[in-house]
Amino acid sequence: MSRMGDVLAGFHAAWEFESDSVLIRYERGIRTPKLFQALGERRVPLEAIGGVTLTPGKRGTVVLRLELRPGADPLMEAAAGQLKEGGDPYRLVLPAERETLAEYYADELRAELKESGPAEEFLVGAPEVPMQFKAYDGKASFDGQTVRFRWFWTGASSAKWKAGDQSFSVAELSGVEWRSPEVFEGYLRLLRRDGVDGRPVPEQVDHDPAAVVFGLGYGPVHESLPFAAAVLSAVRSAGGAAVPAGAVPRRDPADIAERIRHLGELHQAGLVTDEEFSVKKAELLAEL
Repeated sequence: MSRMGDVLAGFHAAWEFESDSVLIRYERGIRTPKLFQALGERRVPLEAIGGVTLTPGKRGTVVLRLELRPGADPLMEAAAGQLKEGGDPYRLVLPAERETLAEYYADELRAELKESGPAEEFLVGAPEVPMQFKAYDGKASFDGQTVRFRWFWTGASSAKWKAGDQSFSVAELSGVEWRSPEVFEGYLRLLRRDGVDGRPVPEQVDHDPAAVVFGLGYGPVHESLPFAAAVLSAVRSAGGAAVPAGAVPRRDPADIAERIRHLGELHQAGLVTDEEFSVKKAELLAEL
């Protein structure tokens, strides 16, 4: 671009125009959407941009927006169109008096764009790992190679308790399905590669050991969406190549005791058979 290094500041973010990319830096104020604060910044290569729009906004503002090519950004791929307008990280809201300046930058960007259509690979970087968040029924963590789900006895279904805590190498996965916690029955579900495990996928997400469910205050967008994007990027990068799963740490004895107590409650309630109780109890004791 002809004015490399120029900065256009708007509400909640500032865009720096470089020769080969747009660097977006998000503010950390209390009014800034939490997703923006969690992201910190995003560098968008020009080859990832499919178009640029400038439209009137609300209450004396204009909106400059980058339209990314499909498949260019793991964050937007994971979001799958579910982000609210105000939560779009590639949307810069400006006072109306800056419309002429915004139009100038929009024209400069358009002149630099040469790519269109779906991208063959992710061009925008994924959120950094390691990361974790609390869902309603468990804690999800990701270290860049392995996704782990640790169930909460207060929220996990009996099906998940029977299956036990889960660990998934990115090589086992084909993708991620994220349903926003801002809608009814939000969740994050890991999609398995064909031929892995061989078990059918439960229709109900709360019965699927490869999924965690959200709820009021659990799995918020600014935590669960970057998590989903990071996993999706790692899965794409793995490309089916073997990625070794990290070693599962030994459990806290108090945690094991708590889980055995809950297992006993499920057994007494008739939700777990004698055989299932014995097998699962032995598995838990083996983790000590």
